Amino acid sequence: MEIIGFVGLGTIGGAIARNIQKAGYPLMVHDIRPEALEPLVNAGARSAESAVEVARHCRVVFTSLPGPPEVEAVALGPNGLLHGVHDGSLYVDLSSSYPDLIRRIDSEFRLRGARVMDAPLIVGKQGIANRSVQVLASGARAAYEEVKPLLDTFSDTLVYTGDLGTGTVIKLAHNLVRRGIQLAIGEGIVLGAKAGIDPQVLWDCMHWGLDVQLHQLVKTFSATIFKGNYESPASFNIALSRKDVGLATELSRQHNVPMPIAALVEQIMVQAVGRGWSEQSTASLFRLQEEAAGIEVRK
Repeated sequence: MEIIGFVGLGTIGGAIARNIQKAGYPLMVHDIRPEALEPLVNAGARSAESAVEVARHCRVVFTSLPGPPEVEAVALGPNGLLHGVHDGSLYVDLSSSYPDLIRRIDSEFRLRGARVMDAPLIVGKQGIANRSVQVLASGARAAYEEVKPLLDTFSDTLVYTGDLGTGTVIKLAHNLVRRGIQLAIGEGIVLGAKAGIDPQVLWDCMHWGLDVQLHQLVKTFSATIFKGNYESPASFNIALSRKDVGLATELSRQHNVPMPIAALVEQIMVQAVGRGWSEQSTASLFRLQEEAAGIEVRK
């Protein structure tokens, strides 16, 4: 069985490398922190002094790194993978990075006969140790099929997203939405607590409602937004929603709670009402974003 290379053994990278190792694949690993190497080396992995050494000895190399500067340095730097790859090499970056960077790396690697994929991760409830990971793999389809058995060692959900860089775009969009939801929840929780509500009672009620509403949003997204079906009968229209958000922002002013996200949501709803959309579903708010970006999201 061929040796698999892995560079970047932090919390995520280390856990992924251990799953590859547990599946029976021999590893050559590199990290700038010696202590990160120990668990894998103690279990039989070979350590390398640099990324270029890993690339020279391993046809398939994974990286899991903090961000674009580290990805660029490991891939293209003086001791980077570029200087060790060869015809037939396959580099798979699992990091959250820039799509333009992975494409630039690909253009350099192709000059040496090497292939590149980006395959960022979305970690599920059960964690990496239990393979609760969605891999967003993009690049050449043939390369994906080749590396799929390795991806299976640490992921229970593989998604081939298409051309190189598309996996990274999806990951960035996902992270943005996730943090936006987190901050919006934070505004609501702080408002309730400032108004005198017991935080646990507040969260229990909010948690129940969020479960229902987010499930309904996911369920109806394809039937409304993806089809541009904004004028269907609304179970809850924009006028009523604007009223509710307005009540919340007024309460925030009474208690001196800054709520920038809620204020922005309210202004977007005011814009929609000004368009004459009061009786339409709140899904129509999505149309404003489409217009601002100059695109219709359809499938």
